[in-house]
Amino acid sequence: MPTHAPRSARRITGWHVLAMFVGGFSVIIAVNLALAFNAIRTFPGLETESSYVAGQTFDADRAAQDALGWDVGARYGDGRLTLSITGADGAPVRPEVVSATLGRATNVASDSTPQFAWTGTALAAPADLARGNWNLRVDLRASDGTAFRRRIPIRVR
Repeated sequence: MPTHAPRSARRITGWHVLAMFVGGFSVIIAVNLALAFNAIRTFPGLETESSYVAGQTFDADRAAQDALGWDVGARYGDGRLTLSITGADGAPVRPEVVSATLGRATNVASDSTPQFAWTGTALAAPADLARGNWNLRVDLRASDGTAFRRRIPIRVR
């Protein structure tokens, strides 16, 4: 029957407890700082200068856009971004593009301004998109002057 010498038990001293305490909280603080730094670094900015002022006309703007009866869709394929707009009658609509921004939802580093051209049935622009989720923010104007603004999500596989 083999006998093993008993292992000497190490005692936990006050210094050990202090080291565990400082080490544990150091990890927590380091993770919090890393998350806060990345949140600030990737913050895309404000959507509007004053949400109160924008909210004053929100319902009227939405009603005017809905009255147009437009159905808007975007798709990406073969290095081309296509924005199709159809009216209530199903016919293609050619609005004026006031502005367009294509980018990631969480970061403005890859934002670009697509240069749309009319193809006869839709607006199209060359684009080089990596896999993932993208947003196309468009500000269009109808022939009667009605402003039409949308954020259109695009998923690239």
